[in-house]
Amino acid sequence: MTSKLYLEIARNAITSHFSPVFIDKDALVGKDPALGEPGAVFVTLTINNHLRGCIGSIIAHRSLLDDIIENAAAAAFRDPRFPSLHAEELDKIIIEVSLLTHPQPLVYSDAEELSRIIRPNIDGVIMRLGNHQATFLPQVWEELNDFDSFFTHLGLKAGIGSDPLTLHPDIYIYQVEKIKEA
Repeated sequence: MTSKLYLEIARNAITSHFSPVFIDKDALVGKDPALGEPGAVFVTLTINNHLRGCIGSIIAHRSLLDDIIENAAAAAFRDPRFPSLHAEELDKIIIEVSLLTHPQPLVYSDAEELSRIIRPNIDGVIMRLGNHQATFLPQVWEELNDFDSFFTHLGLKAGIGSDPLTLHPDIYIYQVEKIKEA
């Protein structure tokens, strides 16, 4: 029920940009009180297994319901890597909602120790150095499935280069509950 409801909320948030869809927030919170609590999600859109948009929150800063609605719309219409979703793509997108746990800092001495601590396919990773920050959801391990390439790409995404661990950035991990349309 909950899984289906979160996907329905995300799809309605996107659909509402093309045709009127009323999202009754009070009724939704009545169905699932967790929607009224603070929550952080990423919403990922794919078409034919290719990324079409992905936007989310690392830290809960609004209700779970509002986070799903806002990030679904942002993934569809404001991901700077892609043009806005077109109405004819609406039936082609597959929506995935990832509910994040609160990030926890990791203490590590070097890349070798970090490689022993990090759990591929389980841990999402936030890398932070000064004003630079980036994250990869645990799902990214499916494509970047070895430690070195995962952190090389995360360092590039954060804007701190292809060998970021030599700079000893702050590392945080989190896990997700992934809910995906069939």
